[in-house]
Amino acid sequence: MQFTTPESAGISSKNILRYVKKLEDSCLCTHDIIIARKGKILYEAYWKPFDKDFIHRMYSVTKSFVSLAIGFLVQEGKLSLDDTMEMHFAEELKNQKDENMHKQTVRNMLMMSTAKVAQWPFVPECTDRVRFYFENDSAESRPAGTIFQYDSSGSFVLCALVERISKMTLLDYLRSRLFDKIGVSESITCLKCRGGHSWGDSALICTPRDLLLVAQFVMNKGKWNGEQILNEDYVTTATSKLVDNNFINDNELNSQGYGYQFWRLFDNSFFFNGMGCQFAVCVPDKDIVFIYNADNQGMDYAKKVVLDNFYDMIVRTAYNEALPENPNAQKELADFSAQLKLRAAVGETSSPITDVVNGKTFTMAENPMGITKLKLCFDETGGTLYYTNAQGDKELRFGMCENHFGEFPQDGYSDDVMDVPGNRRYKCACSAAWVMPEKLVIKVQIIDKYFGNLHIHLGFTDDNRVGVFMTKTAEAFLDEYQGYAGGIA
Repeated sequence: MQFTTPESAGISSKNILRYVKKLEDSCLCTHDIIIARKGKILYEAYWKPFDKDFIHRMYSVTKSFVSLAIGFLVQEGKLSLDDTMEMHFAEELKNQKDENMHKQTVRNMLMMSTAKVAQWPFVPECTDRVRFYFENDSAESRPAGTIFQYDSSGSFVLCALVERISKMTLLDYLRSRLFDKIGVSESITCLKCRGGHSWGDSALICTPRDLLLVAQFVMNKGKWNGEQILNEDYVTTATSKLVDNNFINDNELNSQGYGYQFWRLFDNSFFFNGMGCQFAVCVPDKDIVFIYNADNQGMDYAKKVVLDNFYDMIVRTAYNEALPENPNAQKELADFSAQLKLRAAVGETSSPITDVVNGKTFTMAENPMGITKLKLCFDETGGTLYYTNAQGDKELRFGMCENHFGEFPQDGYSDDVMDVPGNRRYKCACSAAWVMPEKLVIKVQIIDKYFGNLHIHLGFTDDNRVGVFMTKTAEAFLDEYQGYAGGIA
């Protein structure tokens, strides 16, 4: 895509700067932003160490890609939206007694108006996630197509349907129909689930610019460089309000309606919506596409900060015609953006008790983390948390109010297949800060095929004791790091 200045696109550089500063002031863990208008990029920023080539886990943004693949199958006459799932998954449904599950259609599943609440798939008995979905024996049921219920596993099954009919992986199928035509990079990939299918509800990994290209294609109603690649009627329907998801008569961003794996938003717009704030927002009336990636898992306020302020500061202030160029404001925005970096722990770099606790080994009482001892050692550039758990001796290096980039020391995490133990240690950013004279907080941000965060709180007493609290926000890992503990030097 081409580049332009904000002012030539009718958007004020000052407003973009206000917006980015608002995100920073809100303590968000932002990774990247791209704003495009009329097919041209007017603002692009990356929080170091992220850059334009980083392939980013997009989580539930994947669902919208699955919807596009379904649209291509319909266009090719290989599938009808009114097909029941039984027509394609008869073997998997043969033991299902619930008639609502048998009658569920592709359209019902695209609209997340399915028959049952799906079972949590991160369990040992889920050896084939497709079969696990259809053999759901819960008594709770309703006719499919009647009520909106967020059903992530249903989106996974739609991906499995694409792969079953096309006899290709989700991304290979989209590569042949779409990606090569619009310039999506070869780096795009997708993790797998038990049973062999792509993890089609959560595990697309691509660059922000790749996501921008696909979002622009969808806002173009399936057209690219004058070619109607995907049927306009399907794209228009998929991004419209087809089912109500406003259960308490509010006007929040998650209650504007739902289409075929696309969420509706304010101002007649829609978006691809992924966990942790992975967004591709399309505003057709203003011809604006907005890409935002982060790991804001656990920050319930984050989505509202990102999107409400985007509409207030950018969308609703955009002019239809170009503004006078403002070199000073453009330089101020560029200078501020150039120094952006991944958020680290905030507080003091030292404490009156730093020397007191430095190098002391604490013997821990029995605790949920299985940690038997721990020790903090500080130096000129940061410090290291030494601890022993069920896997043995561990070392976690951190910077003081700065990120240290390394590996989180827990072994055996999943690699390319969901919830299957592997031999991986995940890449991470780790920082620490004294938030009170007697309290240190260590902030761990996992930056890998999987994203997550961990906060380790350590409080020290005058009589050589330590209290520990560990809390994590991550999908099916870091489970060993949750709970309270106490110890004595």
